[in-house]
Amino acid sequence: MPQGLRYGRANRHRGEVEALIDGERRILCLTLGALAELETAFAADDLTALAERFASGRMKAADMIRVIGAGLRGAGNVFSDEDVAAATVEGGIAGHAAIVADLLTATFGGFKDGATPDP
Repeated sequence: MPQGLRYGRANRHRGEVEALIDGERRILCLTLGALAELETAFAADDLTALAERFASGRMKAADMIRVIGAGLRGAGNVFSDEDVAAATVEGGIAGHAAIVADLLTATFGGFKDGATPDP
């Protein structure tokens, strides 16, 4: 089981969010490095293309795993995407979608028309 490196309250001014993952409070943050990881994973040409992809509100389960994993690693947690895929979150898939929506909102400042990621 992976061990988190950081615990505590999220600082929204730094784009951090807090989520209960596998029964532990964890901080997630899409740092510049985490965003670069997602650009590569989603074959996005730049941050604008990445934000536009997320703003569509449509995500596959694999997309949510990548975003949550990048957010965990960006905040210093030791989690692989495989660890994220096996992790439990209260609320099941809706709980995962809520974490992704919160993280993307903290990073990009919200989406047009209030769109949030749909599983």
